[in-house]
Amino acid sequence: MQQNRAGEQKLFNLFGLFSLFLLFANILFAGSFENFKELQSESFLHYKDEKDNAFNAYLKAQWQEYQAYISPSFYHKQKPEYLLSLHQKQIPSVGPIVKILQQKKKRAIQKETYENNVSKGITFTFFGTRVGFIKDKTIQNAKYYPQNQAGIANFFSILAASDYDKTINQLKHYKKNLHLNDWALYLLVHELTEKNFNDRNEANIYAWFLLSKLHFDVKIALNERKNIYLLYYTQNTIYAAPRYNFSSKNYYILSKYNLQDIKKIYTYTQTYPQSTKPLDFSLMTLPKFNDEFVFKRRTFKEFGKNYIFSYKYNKNITDFMRTYPQIDYDVYFKAPMEDITYEALVESIKKYTDGKKMSEALNIVLHFVQKAFKYETDQDQFGHEKIMFAAETLAYDASDCEDRAILFAYLVKHIFGISVVGVKYSDHMSTALYIPMQGDSLIVNRRRYVVADPTYINANIGQRIPKYRNIRPDAFIYMDSSH
Repeated sequence: MQQNRAGEQKLFNLFGLFSLFLLFANILFAGSFENFKELQSESFLHYKDEKDNAFNAYLKAQWQEYQAYISPSFYHKQKPEYLLSLHQKQIPSVGPIVKILQQKKKRAIQKETYENNVSKGITFTFFGTRVGFIKDKTIQNAKYYPQNQAGIANFFSILAASDYDKTINQLKHYKKNLHLNDWALYLLVHELTEKNFNDRNEANIYAWFLLSKLHFDVKIALNERKNIYLLYYTQNTIYAAPRYNFSSKNYYILSKYNLQDIKKIYTYTQTYPQSTKPLDFSLMTLPKFNDEFVFKRRTFKEFGKNYIFSYKYNKNITDFMRTYPQIDYDVYFKAPMEDITYEALVESIKKYTDGKKMSEALNIVLHFVQKAFKYETDQDQFGHEKIMFAAETLAYDASDCEDRAILFAYLVKHIFGISVVGVKYSDHMSTALYIPMQGDSLIVNRRRYVVADPTYINANIGQRIPKYRNIRPDAFIYMDSSH
């Protein structure tokens, strides 16, 4: 009897394999939607993770309608088109004598490439660094069809039964070895998914799946045209972006969008099991992308003397920085600069500051930021508001108030060890320094900070634009946690 049952089971297995072959044949030659749907349903029997089976039910449940709220822009008022300037005036010579001590850090040549065992898989250049992934052939049958909730659930079924763990491990490998922060990992995932799927909606579904498996809290949504958008949970504020609120958590659309297409979306409230991590935009360590150096030479002139500053920067790093959405100011103020850029710039600065009193040295750095770059608003330069990291400002020929404030704050803090804050108004950004000098000042956390404005041309330390003398700043941005 036992033998008979074993024979029946063997026959059943053979019949199952034969049936599966017929299903594939029907898809290839008949293109039958019913057979395609049946094939996708087979994936339920092979889920690698039991929670995927339960979550698939959420994807099929009734989704709710949500309205987009567009978060406000950085500034309440338009920034000035032209800079104010003063007549040149020597700053009083006060403070200790400056001598900048510089220890150059040893820098290993970084050259990360994809491994040989994926040379026949998917390979591409990611900010100058060659990366590669094993091609997961098991996902080739995944199609966003029909184009509705059922199509998403069907697509999810194929992905959940695929060899996704290998792809996840490769993503973790690059995150660790290339020192990728969350935003860089987000970009790598989207680049990979677009290499796998030409259709944007299908690439978005795959990106949502991978990011969920990486434990990020991300939701998938449909608009009325059945196009797919991803909603990312982040504790950072993203300005001028569509925002949705679920359980007191803010989710944003980060991809390009047409405002009319995302005013009304349909999605679910559930969170993918164990995927609660917010997308963190902090950039405390720079990615280890391959070098592609660009050399820059900046000059300005005052009191008949020419000041010349030379440095180089890694284009791959600044290209990455350029992808950032409009995020919290402190992300930019706290981000590092490449050692090779910083060291070269300090080498140029110390030629003019060593032997000077502190007030004079600070003023030289302030005037470098004021005068060595052309002033241009973000609207004129980019067509939209954009904050630049310090390294970006060094790369671009033009910048506006907050870009200069971030660069000046970085240099003052790291060269002179002085505490500095960003000072934000409704239409302007300045800085203030914790130093014992005369001049215009602000009280910040019971400390007196002296104003230093990197966009008030020829202004010295302690000189503030008259318009802001009686205006309370909207906010202060701190570069360290001691405040």
